[in-house]
Order: sequence, then C-alpha cells, then structure tokens
Amino acid sequence: MPNPSFVAELRCLAGCDGVRFPLTEPVYRCPTCSGLLDVHHDADALSSRDADSWKALFDERRCHGPWPLSSGVWSKHEWVAPQLPVDDIVSMGEGHSTLLAAERYGEQIGLPGLSLKLCGNSHTGSFKDLGMTVLVSLVKHAVERQGRAIRALGCASTGDTSAALAAYGAKAGLPVVVLLPRGKVSTAQLVQPIAAGAKVLALDTDFDGCMRIIDELSAAGVLYLGNSMNALRIEGQKTVAIEICQQLGWQVPDWVVLPSGNLGNGYAMYRGFAMMQQLGLIERLPRLLLAQAEHANPLYLAYKAGKRQVDAVTAKTTVASAIQIGNPVSAPRALRALEATAGVVEQASEEQLCSAAARADKTGLYVCPHTAVALAATEKLVAAGTIAKSDRVVVVSTANALKFTEFKVRYHEGALTDVDSAHANPPLELPADLSQVRKAIEAL
Repeated sequence: MPNPSFVAELRCLAGCDGVRFPLTEPVYRCPTCSGLLDVHHDADALSSRDADSWKALFDERRCHGPWPLSSGVWSKHEWVAPQLPVDDIVSMGEGHSTLLAAERYGEQIGLPGLSLKLCGNSHTGSFKDLGMTVLVSLVKHAVERQGRAIRALGCASTGDTSAALAAYGAKAGLPVVVLLPRGKVSTAQLVQPIAAGAKVLALDTDFDGCMRIIDELSAAGVLYLGNSMNALRIEGQKTVAIEICQQLGWQVPDWVVLPSGNLGNGYAMYRGFAMMQQLGLIERLPRLLLAQAEHANPLYLAYKAGKRQVDAVTAKTTVASAIQIGNPVSAPRALRALEATAGVVEQASEEQLCSAAARADKTGLYVCPHTAVALAATEKLVAAGTIAKSDRVVVVSTANALKFTEFKVRYHEGALTDVDSAHANPPLELPADLSQVRKAIEAL
C-alpha cells in the first residue's frame, strides 16, 4: 500500500501561486499563465528515509521485486507516484535496461569511458515505455477508482510515443487514438499501434501539425493527452537517471548525452539527478548534452544565440524522424535543465549522424538514427575539447534500431539523399563456386 506521508501533486513549472492539482486531474497547462506543469514531491517527507536506505530499497526491489515493484520505474514508486495503489500499476517490466560499455567505439573517438544506456531494450522498443507506464497507470486509477469519464487516450507521434501509448492502453483496457504524420513513420513503428488495436489517424502534415490538433482535442476534453506536455510522462522517464547511478555503483557520470526532439527527456533526466542530489544519494549533477538533428534544431539555434526562449522552426526531413520536431512543447523545461547542469546543445548533419551510426555499428552497437545524432554530437565535443578524454560519458540510446531497418538498408545501398555512405558494407553476390568464395574470404 502507498505510504500516506509521501505526497506528489501537479504544480505550475513557473511557480504560479495556488496552482495545485492531484496527479489524476486531466490538466496539462497552468490555468494562470498557460505554462507547463510539473510534478512536485514532498522532499521533507522523502527525507525521513536516509540516502543509504533509499539505495538499499531500490537495489533490493531491482533484484527481488515483488512485481510490479521490480520494474525499473516502479522500484522507485515513492519517487514517482507515491499515492498510486500498487494494484493499479500497469507495467510491462519497463526499465533496468543495459548500461553497455562501448570501448571500441569510444577508443576510436578518443573517449574510452563511453557507455550507452540502452533504453530501446523495452517492451515496445523505446524509452517512451518509461513514461507511459506512469501515465496509463494513473488514468486507469482515475477511471476505475474515481469514476472519471475519459473517452480515450490520445497522442501525436512520430512513431515511438504511439507504440508505447497503444500497448499500455491495451494492457489497461483503455481505448487509444493516435495521430501520425502520413508517410513519415517507419513501417515497424506504424504497425505497433495498429496491432495493439489503437485508432490510427494518418494526417497529411508533420509532427508539429499533429501536435497542434491533439493539443486542441485534449484542451477540449475530447482525449486525454499522452504526449510529453503531460508532466506524468516525465516522472517515469526520470528513473533512467537513477538507474544510471545504480549501475555505476551510485556514482555520477561526467556527462549524459541525449538525442532531443520534443525536449521532455532532457528535463526528465535532470529531474532524476536533481532528486538524488536533493535527497543525498549523490553529491553533484552531471552535465547534459542535448543533441539535435541539423534539420530540426530549434533548441540549438536558441542556445547558440544565447536566448532564453526557443522559437519554432519548420523542421526539414531527417533520417532521425523521431526528433523531426520544429516546435518542441517542452522547451521551457529543457532550458531549465541546461541552466541547472551547465549543459550544452550541439547539432549533427545528416552526413555526420549517418557516419556516426555506421562506425558505431561496426563495433557491434547497432544504433538507431536518433542515438546516432547523440553520438555525432559527442564526437564533436570531444574533438573540440569540451568533453575531456578522461570523462565518463553516458549516451542515452532512446530506441531499438530494429525499428529503423529501412534506414540501415538504404545507407548500405548508398541510397540516402546527400549522404556519402563511406562505411557501406553491401553483400557481395557470387555464384555458388568454391574457388570464388575462398578468394573472397582470403581478401579479408
């Protein structure tokens, strides 16, 4: 059962007085300033347990459960949604993903202390599962325990959000509607919400166009919003930061690098580290590097110009389709995270991200194009000396590359527009002749 002394509620991110809502309230913006909301935890109550006790509890649950408190998210139940009854949790075993040492690739770029946090090793193949388990669990609780009437869960998506929302909605028995930009989502991503029974609407627009419509639908109460504008998503995603420290023996990396589109994940990462620091589990914060594709780079442009706001841009086509977003809703959150962590923003061209993906793959990593954006940005900061060669760096891999098979095939076929496939490795077609096969092997 929940501990009644641990309380979390929705508050205005900008700090407007009197703005407080329970986590089950379908509200996504501050009614006073129209800004974003944040989940506020009672730190004094959480401090009643000392840091070593929290570490021991999280480690014990990770190894021994019980279900669903053995999941990566719900092993931190008290730090996520403390009032939610355990029986109402909708979990698919999300989290506890591998922290993979990337020695060969790291050595190639002059960064032997490089690791990848494989958040794509999850039920639907992306980090979005971490936020959806929290959001769907609280909606299920609101519907079944509080009698709240909700027609359907809804989201705009470039693929991964819709897959996660559809899967968790299906497990909870809640209807789901997803809006996708027609022809701009990989086949593997498109089929996931279809298979889970969601109502899929493919619109003749980009992600930003889908987001505008879903924002209006949720504001009118037609759908419950599943996008990262909803602060509940952040609460699940922040547990990645806690897992990273767990896997490093409760040590803090020097840098955490994330591919960045709608910008909620960077803030989530900061939130996880900040809670650990506030409650004494760690002594310092890592620096954040938020990486954007050059074709969809509103945060990078604001950062380079020294602005305190992010202006929308028209996103161009990029192979990193999940972050092809020109008007990120969580920009105010990302700016806070950058300021608090002395963070940096870098961009990667199509050529740079494709090259980084191919070279990383040749060391066995097999990364999605979005993770490749983060790797390319890391390479640039190492070359510039911003990241020291002795630094411990964790790149968050946000999705399973098997979702992006078309991208890999087109690269190795040399079929990507304006990209030199310098590391292409196409199959060598030969007759079934022993001598020719031996000759090909001897040429290795």
